[in-house]
Amino acid sequence: MMRSQIKWLIPIALSFVACGGNLQSAAANTVFPFDAVYDTEVTLTPIPNSDVSETSITATSSNAPYGLTNVVGKNYSRLDMNGVGTFSANPEDLNLDPTVFPFLSEEFFGTDSDKLFGFSTIEALFDFENLTLSGEGTINITGGAGRFTGATGKFDVKQDSKLNPDPSAPIVVKTFLNGSFQVPHKIPEPSDTVGLVVGSLATSLFLSRRKSKPSSDNC
Repeated sequence: MMRSQIKWLIPIALSFVACGGNLQSAAANTVFPFDAVYDTEVTLTPIPNSDVSETSITATSSNAPYGLTNVVGKNYSRLDMNGVGTFSANPEDLNLDPTVFPFLSEEFFGTDSDKLFGFSTIEALFDFENLTLSGEGTINITGGAGRFTGATGKFDVKQDSKLNPDPSAPIVVKTFLNGSFQVPHKIPEPSDTVGLVVGSLATSLFLSRRKSKPSSDNC
């Protein structure tokens, strides 16, 4: 009798898991909006025997969310005759040999273990007559640490700056970021959930039967 009742409970448990699984899938990712302004310093180091520089980036923010107030990273850059600068973490975008020059990256961090990792692609216009710079591009988020392990997302980038007349001085830029990233959550395996539900229902049924069984003292 007990076996037949458990068989009867299994389809109910499966239905429960299926409904619960849909709810879990809908909540499988947490989305984090991101809107911040960073004071960014860019230093260009020419790569020998090329028209490309390696660009070092450091940035700080007083309003960055989630405590991610600092950025460090690198990319490659080239400035053409029209004053258009191309900045990319991908060496192939600037015709560099990827077997010699690695794919570069940037890191967002603060005072705790939460971090974001990503890479940027930006195009900037250098107006040397008026000593201004304006740029637009994206930062693709490809990972993270702490609360943001497994993060993915994209930030739109806008930059503007007054250029220093000294071409050897670092470039100081206001960088505006807007976008979002998402972090996945682990969903329990269906088999584990089925076992838990069926086991709970079977235990409840067993205890219910024991309570309703006449005591041997009354025989």
